[in-house]
Amino acid sequence: MSRIGRKAIEVPKNVKVSVSGRTVTIEGPKGTLNFEHRPEVGVSFDEDAKAINVTMDADKVAQDRSLRAFWGTTRAILNNMVIGVTEGYQKKLEIVGVGWTGTIAGQNLSLKVGFANKIEVPIPTGLTVTTEKQLITVTGADKQMVGHFAATVRSKRKPEPYNGKGIKYQDEFIQRKQGKAFGK
Repeated sequence: MSRIGRKAIEVPKNVKVSVSGRTVTIEGPKGTLNFEHRPEVGVSFDEDAKAINVTMDADKVAQDRSLRAFWGTTRAILNNMVIGVTEGYQKKLEIVGVGWTGTIAGQNLSLKVGFANKIEVPIPTGLTVTTEKQLITVTGADKQMVGHFAATVRSKRKPEPYNGKGIKYQDEFIQRKQGKAFGK
């Protein structure tokens, strides 16, 4: 049986949870998130205990081991939603390179990263992107959306191991290579 799926998710006082059918809606100070869980998993909200419970039929779990993964995944996604609407998520990216910058131009992130043209990346609704010369900060309530946008921006110019140039996560370490040795 799943150890993660069994644990109840504690809901803070300033968060509203509603479960209708397979759709779970969580509303908090940072925004509103929706999630439609799989039919094999049951989700209920206990108003008195202020907790979300994720349940699974024991007979189904005994017959098919892969269903156990849905149980823990559903619980983890709902927990991430509660954290997202209360605290939010944030990813920081660094642009490493002389003269390389990122700026906000309307609803687009404009990257000047060594190519002949600027690269325009559209910012999805629900995310806040700020830039300070060579630092890009992506914040939002949806963990998946924040991570996906940060990965999309990073993919526009991945860091290379010889000079260290590129777009990297702030806490990422790039293993440097020596390159060719000339002369003796």
